[in-house]
Amino acid sequence: METVLEVKNIEKYYGNRSNITKAIDNISFEVEKGEFVGIMGASGSGKTTLLNCISTIDRVTAGKIIINGNDITKLKGNKLNKFRRDELGFIFQDFNLLDTLTCYENIALALTIQKVKAKEIDRRIMEISEKLGVRNILNKYPYEISGGQKQRIASSRAIITNPKLVLADEPTGALDSKSARQLLENFKFLNENFDATILMVTHDAFTASYSDRILFIKDGKIFNELVKGDHTRKEFFEKIIEVQTLLGGELNDVL
Repeated sequence: METVLEVKNIEKYYGNRSNITKAIDNISFEVEKGEFVGIMGASGSGKTTLLNCISTIDRVTAGKIIINGNDITKLKGNKLNKFRRDELGFIFQDFNLLDTLTCYENIALALTIQKVKAKEIDRRIMEISEKLGVRNILNKYPYEISGGQKQRIASSRAIITNPKLVLADEPTGALDSKSARQLLENFKFLNENFDATILMVTHDAFTASYSDRILFIKDGKIFNELVKGDHTRKEFFEKIIEVQTLLGGELNDVL
């Protein structure tokens, strides 16, 4: 197996000597190519800080994060920007689409920055939009489409550059239950058919049940790990709820 992500003994502190908060406390794990890994934890557990460090939005205080053989904790300036652009895909809760661009142009933006030829851009967009069911809205603007459609456009944009790692931050948080289910089915499609490696932060057990493996974070540390294995998604969901109970998490999410 090819290891895409290696997180090695990372720590993250905030504040000064008189008031230090340890957001991440010596976390280590790996993600293999083609895995769909979820990260769960209560508010303030450190899961978002962990994702921010992996996504290069924030920097670790100690330790290493290696993505596709590159130690991103050592990258700076243009090298960091290029790495983020070429190797990472992002899917956010609020979509982050540009309302002044059509859906086609939003998806094409990253490829345009990479100076990919127009013919190749068009080919890739037609392929991904057909598979994610958004081809018929490519000429519309984000404000003209539904939340679920926006998230599928955002997913198309995230995967269009063939990134080594796709990072999703509470991707279903702004969606109704039907749109959330459709998006998660799309994630599984990307994972299984495009061999996309996905790391997803969520507080929601239903959302997490679509992943293959879940890391539970508590007080900045890995508290537990669940592997789906041969379990059905419903059985996996029930196991997630059991761990959430131990964590004192929210139990309001139902199938």
